[in-house]
This record gives sequence, structure tokens and C-alpha cells, in this order.
Amino acid sequence: MYLEKYNLTDRVTVVTGGGKNIGLACVQALAEAGAHVIIAEIDPSIAESGKQTMHQAGYEVEVMQLDVTDSYAATATADAVVEKHGKVDILVCNAGIALNTPAEEVSDEEWHKVIDINLNGVFWCCRAFGKHMKNAGNGAIVNLGSMSGIISNKPQPQSHYNASKAAVHMLTKSLAGEWAGQGVRVNAVAPTYIETEMTRIGMDKPEWFNTWLEMTPMKRVGQPDEVASAVLFLASDASSLMTGSIVSVDGGYTVW
Repeated sequence: MYLEKYNLTDRVTVVTGGGKNIGLACVQALAEAGAHVIIAEIDPSIAESGKQTMHQAGYEVEVMQLDVTDSYAATATADAVVEKHGKVDILVCNAGIALNTPAEEVSDEEWHKVIDINLNGVFWCCRAFGKHMKNAGNGAIVNLGSMSGIISNKPQPQSHYNASKAAVHMLTKSLAGEWAGQGVRVNAVAPTYIETEMTRIGMDKPEWFNTWLEMTPMKRVGQPDEVASAVLFLASDASSLMTGSIVSVDGGYTVW
């Protein structure tokens, strides 16, 4: 009974930024559960690399090019998925960036870049795919937030990143409230530092990394599959009573 709740056989799933790192781990987790997964990536070469990695692991996935900052592209992608497959069941909004710049040195362009990808891109995709889910009367959306949307990290400066993730959390709650009556669940995962290319810069700086570990009760960073496991839970029927939840996957970082 309980394992069956994780069965995603034939569920059409889109993962933005799904070609590598946390996104690719989510693709594999969802594919292992039986979902038909589409990697939506801005860079075709990254999408193809992710597709080949999944093929070698025994899973066939699709790829589509998508710039999440382009609202028209998000709508066109959602429409194309539904036109081809007749539905869309799951959306994972994973695409995002982090930059470390002191607030007084952040240019207008850098601020807009972070907000465009991390927040606007999430909204454009939720809006585009959410319309189809509402029309169908069911669907699950999982947004990638961050513990940085709950606390302010130190010692690295990243005010724009933190602000964008806090906004993703509130957007998640807002959409959950609006769409619950139409059968669409919207939740978010808030990870700690995960060992990826994005955090490697900080991990290579002892003055940063030692502080991260000191402030984390479990005394370690996470791995992409540990985030993907939470995403799988929120995308599946195992979390059928959950919407508007921000699930911390942070090694205990936010308990302090």
C-alpha cells in the first residue's frame, strides 16, 4: 500500500535545469519511480549530457530547450508538452543560480539576473504548467527553494540569492492556497549546501566551508540524491495531504 504511493508510472514530468547536479538527480529519482521525464534546459548540450547519463542508467528521457526567464517560452513549452502527451502531471522548478557579491557592489544587471532565473522563472513555469494542471483537476509542483530563504547565510554575501529563495517559498504557499481547490498541490524543498559545482567555490574556501560545517548540526554538506528523495516524496501520492509546505533538507542548519 505505502510503496505504491510512490509509483509514478506514466506520469508526465518536467524538470527545469534537469541536465545536471540536483536537477539530474531529480530526473533519475522520478524516472526510477516510473515517470516519463522531460529535461527542460537552456543549454542543449547540458540537456543532451543528462539524457545520455539517464540512458546509461537504463532510463529514457526527453529533452526540451527552455529559458525559464522567457515567459512566452515557458507557456510554449507547457503547451507543447500537453499537445504531445495529452497532459502534464508533475513540474519540478529546479533551475537557479547563486552569486556571491557584497550588497553594495551588486549591479542592477546582476540583481535582475538572479531574480529573473530564481524567482520569475519559477513563476512563469508554475503559471504555464499550472494552468494545464488546473484544467485537468490534478497535478503536483515542487519548487526548489533553499534554507537561504529561511536564514541569512554567513560568511558569504548573497542578498539577492537569499531574497529570491524567500520569495519562492512565499510564492509556493500562495499558489498552494489558490490551486488546492482544483487538485493542484504546490510544495517546495529547502536544501542546505549541496555538493555541486555551485557550492564547490565555497567548499574550496576554508574560511567559508569551516563556518558552514560549524553551523550544521550534522557537520556535512548534502548530496544531490538527498534532495531528489525529498522531491520524489512531494511529487508522489505519498505526500497527498501536503500543499504549501516548505520541507527543509538541511542537515539541521535551520534548527539554531
